[in-house]
Parts: sequence; structure tokens; C-alpha cells
Amino acid sequence: MQFRFQTLKPHEDGLVGGGRGDECCFRADGHLLHPAWPVLGAAPPEWDENGVGERPREGSARRPVVRPPPRLRGLNFRTSRCTYFHLIPFCYRIHSSPECSVQSSEEEVVIALGSNVGDRIHNFNKALQMMKKLGVNITRHGCLYESEPAYVTEQPLFLNSAVRGTTNLGPYELLKALKQIEKDLGRQDGMRYGPRPIDLDILFYGKYKIESEDLIVPHERIWERAFVVAPLIDLLGSSIDNDNVASWHSLVGRRGGIFELWDKLGGESLIGSKGLRRVLPMGTHLWDWSEKTHVMGVLNLTPDSFSDGGKFLEVDIAVSQVRLLISEGADIIDIGAQSTRPNASRLSVDEELQRLIPVLDAVVKMPEVEGKLLSVDTFYAEVASEAVNRGVHIVNDVSGGQLDPKILSVVRDLGVPYIAMHMRGDPTTMQSNGNLKYEDVCEQVASELYNRLHEAELAGIPIWRIIIDPGIGFSKKTEHNLELIMGLSNIRREIGKKSLAASHVPILLGPSRKRFLGEICNRRSPDERDPATVAAVTAGILAGANIIRVHNVGYGLDAAKVCDAMLKQKKIN
Repeated sequence: MQFRFQTLKPHEDGLVGGGRGDECCFRADGHLLHPAWPVLGAAPPEWDENGVGERPREGSARRPVVRPPPRLRGLNFRTSRCTYFHLIPFCYRIHSSPECSVQSSEEEVVIALGSNVGDRIHNFNKALQMMKKLGVNITRHGCLYESEPAYVTEQPLFLNSAVRGTTNLGPYELLKALKQIEKDLGRQDGMRYGPRPIDLDILFYGKYKIESEDLIVPHERIWERAFVVAPLIDLLGSSIDNDNVASWHSLVGRRGGIFELWDKLGGESLIGSKGLRRVLPMGTHLWDWSEKTHVMGVLNLTPDSFSDGGKFLEVDIAVSQVRLLISEGADIIDIGAQSTRPNASRLSVDEELQRLIPVLDAVVKMPEVEGKLLSVDTFYAEVASEAVNRGVHIVNDVSGGQLDPKILSVVRDLGVPYIAMHMRGDPTTMQSNGNLKYEDVCEQVASELYNRLHEAELAGIPIWRIIIDPGIGFSKKTEHNLELIMGLSNIRREIGKKSLAASHVPILLGPSRKRFLGEICNRRSPDERDPATVAAVTAGILAGANIIRVHNVGYGLDAAKVCDAMLKQKKIN
């Protein structure tokens, strides 16, 4: 049994074409049988064990030596006539049957997910868990999209995403594993393009172009479906990070690769429309953060917070404050029992829980809280777990996973949104000279935030459950805070160089009543800084913030409404 591979080289016009005779035959065990040359005009070599060989003499009757093929990461072998470098991206075309498999090393794959039956988020979570168990190591997630059904329109809305990962499974082994997951999650044979609890498709498998009765990679309809291309684009960076990505772009047959295709479909102008919304699971709802700016009200249960320390230690007083925040229009209540002001002493887990639990238990019982979201401000995994089990919807971690190594895996298992904030060091060291040094604050904060996001992804938290916070006032001087507030779009752009999905996540901004505002306005008392806070959040919303964290919700909400109106008018114009 044999495979037939065809090397596909990017043409100068962006088109893909295998030159005449660009085929190599391999046995099912992966060994080369015959190189039908030339590639880039070279003569057929006879390789020795080092991958170096001489062109056979004309008329030679010698049979080709059976050797392992050139490594699948790219062309990187040598003949007497020319050298080929693995920087030349190419694809292998496979014409084969499911009984054949390539014995190759780990391959990078892209898998699309879709669901429109049952608990769609649960279906996605289970599918990701099962993929990992079956040998797919997920390294990146696309954003989450809600889309109208295609082809058969009389059915529920779909959720769509895609993941990028690595596997040692061959293409047909991977297909078999994905079909088993679909079956285990309740998918049955039925109407084509009809409702389904889960749909898993292989979009890319290494650099292979696969054509058989059972498997076509890339999928034949991938390029006409915005709900597939959108999360696929998310898995890429604005710059090509490896030769697999280069080959994926080449398969589109356009000079601009997948990006040009996405633009032709409508690109970012499609997002937010009825047919394609980028969403984040928030409580029992899907949150489209393009609709409006959300307001997070602050409740500090600490005796030493910089703004309102000691005011809300009693349960009744704390409940009254929550009622006030909700009446003023808060969408989210962020409850914290540990001070993170500069030089604050760190509480133990038990001490933090002793402050938090009595108030939290009372708050979740409030009728006013129905329809609102609760967030816990903590960097401890145990506190996060206890709070979510008692009714909290979001974990807000000022350390971005750096102060408790267990928190990422705990949040993964809790299945709730995770806010990752930028901070260097901890509250006792964050304002040290070393932690305040930046060459370009937006670029460096973006880079460090992306590292936190990627760590969270590798721990199993999908990008569609992550919110980022640039950490105003944490490891920052006044000028740094101002640059960050005005430069949120720069942060997105820098993150987008590595992951477009990460560049799309919601941004939370929290300048409320902070010291730098007092320095600028000469307001020593934090509660005198609300007008300055309004100015800061206004600039931040216009620069791209999606959530503002404020002490005075009434002022913050008015600022958000005015900004949203201006941004809406800008879109109309």
C-alpha cells in the first residue's frame, strides 16, 4: 500500500501549483520509494543516510535507494546541484485510503467546532476535554461565535469556534477519534447540515492536502463560510509564526492568503451582525461586548483599601452598598476581601474567606442581584473555587495567574470567565524601581499580558473565557497609566501580532479614584476623584475598553452611555 504525495509550492502570485513531476511515492511505513523529480528544476538524487546524494547517470539501471523521506517540517535536504531550505513552505497532497497511515512525528492541526443542540457551551467543553484525552494537545483557541445556520435555515443558532493543537495521530486516526467524540456527545446520522450537538471538522493537518472519499483537508466548503473562517483567522497572528501557517495561507490561492479571503467575505464588518456575533459565556447568557460598555461596581471588604477601606466590613452595610451599586446601574459587582494597594500585607486563604463568605452568602440571596453578575477579586485558587461554588460568575485575578500556581487549573475546571490583569511582582514589590522600568509601556504590557493569556490557554482556559486588564496603577507610574489608557488599541495590535484571538478579547479598565488622578488634579482624598475618574474612563472607552471598574457607578454609567452614543454615531458616519 502506498501514498502519493505532491509538493505544492507557493507561486509568486500567491497561487499554489506543483511543478511538472513534483511527486514522491512513499510506502505506508513512510519510506521513500521513488522521487519523480524535479522540484525547482533539480535532478533526481539518490540519497544516502545523511540525505546527500548524486544525480544518477543518464541511462543508469540502478534502483532508487529506499530512505526516509525529507523531514516533514519542510524541504531541508541537499543534492549535488542545489540546496533546499525548510523556509520554503509547501504542502503534501495525499491520495489514500483510511487503511493507510503515515508514520510521522507530531503534526500541527486545526479543528473546527460547532453546536446548536442542547447546552452548546457544555458540548464544547466536553469535546475539548475528550480531544485532549484522545491525543490532541490544544495550544490555541479561536474566539466563540454565535451564527445563523447555513444551508438549512430552520434550526437553532450555532456556536462556532476552532482550536489549534498538535497530535501524533495520523489524519485518519484523528478523523476516527473526532467521529467517536461526536457519537459520544449524542450526534446521530441525520439530515445533512441539520441540527447537531457537536460538529468537529479537520480544517488543516500539518502541511498535507488530503483528498479521499472519507476525508478532504482543507474542507471543501471552508472558504465560503464566514463562521468557519472567523475562528480560523483568530488562531493566526498578524505575522506568520511557522511554516505550517505559511502553507495554510498558500492553500487559499490568493496573494494575501487567508487574510485576503476573510476580507473578501466581509472581515470584521461581519462581526456584531445578526448572522455572526463574537460572544463570551457570562453566567447563563452569551455576552456580546460590542453592544455596549459594561459597568463593574466595586465592593471592598477590607479595612485597608486605598479608597473605601473599613466602610463595608459589616454584612448589612455591605448588602446596602450592593443594593446602591445595582440601583445606579451596575452590570457586575466585583467583591474583594484582600487589599492589593501598594505595600498591602497579604492575607492567608482562611483570612480572606472569613471576610468574604458571610457577605457573599448574603449578596447571592438578594432579589436585586437576579440578572446581574458577581465577580470575586482574588488571586487564590481556593478562594476562587469557594466563591464560584457559592454563586459567583467571574474570577478577577490581579496577578494573571502569577501568585497562586493552582488558580489557572482551578478556573479551567470551574468553567467561568477569567480576568487576567497585568502586574509585575506583588503588591509589596510592584512599585519598586525595577518593576517600573519600561521602554515602551504599551508594547511591553501587551507582551507580558499575552504571556499570561497563553499560559491560561495552555492550562485549558479557552480564549473565549478570558478578559484582560492592563493594570492601571499596578507597577505603573502616572505617565505609564496615561499612555495605557490612551493606547488600548496599541495593546490590541501588539497582542494581535502573536494571536488575533487574544487581540479580540474584552478589555477591562480600572482607573477609579487611583493615586495618579489625585496627583494630576491635586485631590488628596480618593472620594474626591470621581470627576477625574469620569475623564479617565471616557478616554479609555473611546480607546477600546469594554468594561469599566468604578466605585461611583452612577458617574461611570453616564460616561459609558455618552461614549457608546459617540461610538455608535461614528459607525453610522
